[in-house]
Amino acid sequence: MPRRWCWRRGGPGRPMKPRFLSSVPSPTMFVPWVPGGGPMPTKEPIYLSYDEYESLRLTYIEGLNQEEVAERMKISRGTVWRCLESARNKLVRMMVERRPLIIADKPPQPPEGPST
Repeated sequence: MPRRWCWRRGGPGRPMKPRFLSSVPSPTMFVPWVPGGGPMPTKEPIYLSYDEYESLRLTYIEGLNQEEVAERMKISRGTVWRCLESARNKLVRMMVERRPLIIADKPPQPPEGPST
């Protein structure tokens, strides 16, 4: 049986194209606030990736259309659409479910250690 094409060991598929960002934001956290004053009890946070953040910023702050955003980030227009769709869903879930939002590269991985 022929092997499927892949560059990465252990997984099929093409490697992800690099995204070009105007600047990498520092990790930031937005926490819901109780009307009486003070942060709400924490729930599981939602993570917004840098490429989702950049696509939102270019589309809604700079007013570019998806083709112009794709040219700037050097990715396809379909990828921009998926980034925007994912980012909008995460923002709405954050507001409706009152969960913290963290803008970071990726969620922290649990420490790997001996299991007991």
